[in-house]
Amino acid sequence: MKWENGIIDSLVWGKEISRREEKERVAQQIAARVKDGEVLGVGSGSTSYMALQAIAGRIKKEGLHIKAIPTSLEINIACARLGVPLTTLEADRPDWTFDGADEIDPHLNLIKGRGGAMFREKLLINSSHKTYIIADSSKMVTRLGMNFPVPVEVFPQALPYVGQALKSLSPAGVTLRMAGGKDGPVITENGNLILDVWFDTIPDDTETAIKSITGVIESGLFMGYTIEILNP
Repeated sequence: MKWENGIIDSLVWGKEISRREEKERVAQQIAARVKDGEVLGVGSGSTSYMALQAIAGRIKKEGLHIKAIPTSLEINIACARLGVPLTTLEADRPDWTFDGADEIDPHLNLIKGRGGAMFREKLLINSSHKTYIIADSSKMVTRLGMNFPVPVEVFPQALPYVGQALKSLSPAGVTLRMAGGKDGPVITENGNLILDVWFDTIPDDTETAIKSITGVIESGLFMGYTIEILNP
C-alpha cells in the first residue's frame, strides 16, 4: 500500500542545477553502464541525482533489477520517488559506485563534501570494486583548494579541540559551516558538524594528518584513490 498524500512524489532537487546539459550527458554515460542484477553505490550531489534519474528510466523501460546504496538522505528519498530499490552495506557490497566531486586535480585527487556526506561517500568508494567520478568541466583544477575548502566532519563535543589541532597544518582559514535553510550549523548525515578548512597548498599527507586528529570523523580529501573520471 502506498501513501496517498504524494509528498514524496512531489519532491524536486532543492537547488537549480548548474551546467545541466553537461550533467545530463554524463548521467547518460553512467546509466548506460548499469547491468541487470547489480548493486550500485550512489553518491550525493546534483550530478549523481541526474544519473539516478537516467537509471530509473532504464528500470522503468527495460525492467532492470538493481539495488542502490545511497550516501545521503536526499538520495535515499530520490530513490524512493524514482522507484529505485534500496539496500545497505550491511546486506550488500556495491559492484561499483558513482559520485560527483567539487574539485579534481591532474593527479585525480578530489575535494568532496559540500553535501556533508563525505564519510559515507568514502566508505562506499572503499567498499566498491570500481568508482566513477562524474564531473563537468568546472570541477577540473590545477591544484586542490583553488575554489573550495576541505570539509572536515567533526564530532560535536570535539569541535574546540579539533579547531585547535588543525592549526598545526597551517590552514589559511577555518570556519564552522552554517546552514542555509535552518538556524545554526549544518548537521551531517551522521549527526556531526563540519569545519571548512582553506589551504594555500595541500601536501600529499594532508588527508592522513587531518584524519589522525582525535574527534575528526572524516575529511573531504580523497587522495590516491583508484577512480575513473567521466566527463561530458
